[in-house]
Amino acid sequence: MDGESLARIEQIEDIIGYRFTDRSLLERAFVHSSVASCRLESNERLEFLGDSVLGLVACQRIFDLYPDLLEGDMTKIKSAAVSRRTCAKLARSLGLQKLLVVGKGMMGQTALPQSLSAAVLEAVVGALTLDGGLKAARRFLLPLLDPVIEAAAESGHQHNFKSVLQQHAQQQLERSPGYRTLDEKGPDHSKCFKVCVEIGERQFDAVWGQSKKEAEQHAALIALIELGLAQLCDNGDVQVFG
Repeated sequence: MDGESLARIEQIEDIIGYRFTDRSLLERAFVHSSVASCRLESNERLEFLGDSVLGLVACQRIFDLYPDLLEGDMTKIKSAAVSRRTCAKLARSLGLQKLLVVGKGMMGQTALPQSLSAAVLEAVVGALTLDGGLKAARRFLLPLLDPVIEAAAESGHQHNFKSVLQQHAQQQLERSPGYRTLDEKGPDHSKCFKVCVEIGERQFDAVWGQSKKEAEQHAALIALIELGLAQLCDNGDVQVFG
C-alpha cells in the first residue's frame, strides 16, 4: 500500500473510529465495481454481508428498546432504519461517499447516486464484521442507528408516504390515489422508473426512483407536499402533518 493509499485508509479509520487489523478489507470496501479489475475485487460482497449485519443490529436494537411493540410495528421501524435512503444519509453524514473509488465515467458527477452512498456504508459494516466481529459492527452502528430508530418509533408513518396519502385521500377526498408509470430507463437488472400520483383528475409532479416501489413512495411524498400535508426540513428529514 503506497503512502497516499495509507493516508486515505487512516482517514477512513478516523471517521469510523476503528483500527483495522486487515486493512485490505477496508480498502476493498471503497472500491466500486466500475474501477475494480473484476467484480469480485469490488465492494459488492462486503456490501452483501454488511446489509445483513445492519439488519441484525437494527432488529436487535429495536427488540431491546421497545419490549411492548408487536412484530408488525417493529418491522415498520426496521424498514425505516435500514432503508436505502437512511443508509445513504448516514454515509453522507460521515463523508464516506467522497472516499469511494469509482471509474472515470462517474468522476464528473456532482453527487453519487443514493444507492452507491448506501452501498459504501454497508460495505464498511461488512469489513468491520470480518475484521472485528459483530461487536465492532455494533459499536460503529448503534450511535448512527439510535436516533433513526427513535425518530421512526415516534413517527406514525415510518416514511410510508403511500399509506399516509391513501388515508388522507380516502377520508378527505373520498378517492384512492393511483400511481402511473410515465417512463423507465436502464438495463433490466437496474431499471429506474418515473412515476406520478393521480387523485381523481389531478396529476401531481412525477419523480424518478431506482425501483417502482421507491418511485411510488417518492411520488406519494411529492403529492403530500403539494397538498400541504408534509414538508422537507433543512436537515433532510420529512415532517408529516396531521
